[in-house]
Amino acid sequence: MNDSPHIARKRFGQNFLHERGIIERILRAIDPQPGERIVEIGPGQGALTWPLLDRIKTLTAIEIDRDLIPRLRAEAPRHGELGIVEADVLTVDFTALAAGGTLRLVGNLPYNISSPILFHALDHAAVIRDMHFMLQKEVVDRMAAPHGNKVYGRLSVMLQAYCRVEPLFVVPPGAFTPAPKVDSAIVRLTPKAAADIPVHDRARLEQLVRHGFAQRRKTLRNALDGVASDEQLRAAGIDPGARAEAVAVADWLRLAAT
Repeated sequence: MNDSPHIARKRFGQNFLHERGIIERILRAIDPQPGERIVEIGPGQGALTWPLLDRIKTLTAIEIDRDLIPRLRAEAPRHGELGIVEADVLTVDFTALAAGGTLRLVGNLPYNISSPILFHALDHAAVIRDMHFMLQKEVVDRMAAPHGNKVYGRLSVMLQAYCRVEPLFVVPPGAFTPAPKVDSAIVRLTPKAAADIPVHDRARLEQLVRHGFAQRRKTLRNALDGVASDEQLRAAGIDPGARAEAVAVADWLRLAAT
C-alpha cells in the first residue's frame, strides 16, 4: 500500500471530514445499532467509517476512488468487517444490496453529484430505512424548503413527496480538508410508508414538477401547457394562474393522480 498522503481529487468532489466534534454529532444523529445494515457512500479516508465500525462491527462502503481502497482495507481489521463495493454509487442497486432486508444509508456526498445520488436513492426507497447525508447547506435548504419559499423547487417537491426531510445541523468549512468554500449541513431523510403516499404515477409527478419549475416566472397554465390542462389543475385545487413555487407538495401529488 502507498503510505504517502492521499491528495483529494476534485473530479470526485472529495472534501475529507476531520473535525472530531462534528463526527461525534453525526454518530449521535445516526445512533447506529449492532445488527443494522448500514451502507456508507464515499468513506474517503474513514473519518466516519471507523467510528461506525467500532460500534456495529460490520459495514458496507461504496467507494469510486481506487487509490483509497487499499488504505481502507489495510485499516479495517482493527475495527471490524468492512465490505467494499468499488463502484460509482449511481450504478449500485441498493435493492439488491439489501438482500430482502432494509438499509440505512450514510455519507458525505460529493457536492458535484449530490442531487443525482438523492434521486437514485429515491428509486430504492422501499428498502431504505433512513439516510443521513452531509451536503452543501444550500442544497439542504432546498431539500427542506416549504412551498412559497424562494428556494422551493423540484428537489423540494420530489424528496418531500417520498421522505420526511429533517435538517439537523450546519458544518463549517474548517471541518474538512481541503476546506470547501461553503457551509455544509447534515440532513436526515426518512422514506414514507407506501400507505402514506397518495396513489399516483411517479413518472407523471416528475414530468409535472420538471415542467412546472423549468421556467419559474411562468404561470402553471403556461409552464404546463400540453402537460396538464386548466381543468386538471382546478380539479387538484390549483389555480392555473399560480406559479410552481406556490403549490404545496400535497397538491402536486393530487395533480399527478388526475
